[in-house]
Amino acid sequence: MRKWIIITLLMAIIMAPADADARRKKDNKYDKKTVTIDNVTATEQPMREITVTDPASQLYGEWDIITLRKKKVYTLERAYLYLDFAGGNKVYGCNGCNVVNGRFQLAGNNISFHDFVSTSKSCHNVTTEKSIMRALEDVKRYTLTTQYNAQYLNLINAKGATIMVLKRHNLDALNGAWLVKEINSENVSEHNVRLVIDAIMQTIHGNTGCNIINGIITLDPTKDMAVQFEDLRGTDYRCDDIAIETALLLALENTVSCKRINQNEMALLDNKGRIVVMLKRLEMGKQAASD
Repeated sequence: MRKWIIITLLMAIIMAPADADARRKKDNKYDKKTVTIDNVTATEQPMREITVTDPASQLYGEWDIITLRKKKVYTLERAYLYLDFAGGNKVYGCNGCNVVNGRFQLAGNNISFHDFVSTSKSCHNVTTEKSIMRALEDVKRYTLTTQYNAQYLNLINAKGATIMVLKRHNLDALNGAWLVKEINSENVSEHNVRLVIDAIMQTIHGNTGCNIINGIITLDPTKDMAVQFEDLRGTDYRCDDIAIETALLLALENTVSCKRINQNEMALLDNKGRIVVMLKRLEMGKQAASD
């Protein structure tokens, strides 16, 4: 189902016609907002335990594996688990090398993983995939904690020791279809530049008003809201709006993180914390020009 949603979004972006005349006639009224970057230190807020009352919503989704038996996880591929309650308590993800699929059982704060199958690629990681899989076999219980709005899933063995800590994949807010409102403080709403971002599949697609672009997303699970856009490629048409397209591609290449402004807006930031792109969420079935 999720693949069909992404395909629908992507097709809507690629197939939607660009009405240049209508854009030129439209008044450009855009109230620029000032956004500040929070600067806090880890010592200012302690870790706080969260009471789990609705596991299907509180535990659902993707979790990056960040520590294993109190040591940081270093793997060739991003190590993560996705807990899928809607699919019948299924778990899938990557053990740092191979794709894994299995099931989990949940009863209160007790959790266990079983029936894992995986691909058979050979990798050389500092943290071995076998140690991750052995740790998952030992899990009996969990706790959920938070610090600075980041959530952590702590997996505990029968002796009460935390053997694995996972951090919620916090870029879900970036998923979806977006209108590019601003590039480097310049309002570009009337150009109807649109992007589809999939932080889980780690892809980006878009329509610049001239060319169709595609690329990949690189995530750093050790940093909050860290995202980079790489290998950006597109068709090669020459258009009047090519300067906007060039500015967008450069801004995406300079992006190192993102910040949620509100429910419908996201900012992409460079390595100095400056906003390089402002995005507004698109609702399917509505014209971007009406936003």
